Amino acid sequence: MPGLLRGIARTAVVSGTATAVSNRVSRRQAGRWAEQDAQQQMLQQPQTTASAPPPDEMGSTIDKLKELGTLKAQGVLTEEEFATQKRKILG
Repeated sequence: MPGLLRGIARTAVVSGTATAVSNRVSRRQAGRWAEQDAQQQMLQQPQTTASAPPPDEMGSTIDKLKELGTLKAQGVLTEEEFATQKRKILG
């Protein structure tokens, strides 16, 4: 009977060790994959931002002026405030 218990105990220790090692390897590999994914995303980001079209400056200026005109028409801005903001937008 003592030989049987010793065999069961040895099997339990080997099994526990194997499980612990397997879990550690899995965690380490998952960390490496996450690191590789992060590096790939960082390498791809500049390419995506570089290929984006530049904003239309004239269109944004016109939109800002229209918004100022709307605010002036609603009475939110005075004539002086409108003129000051318009000068800022037009440079």
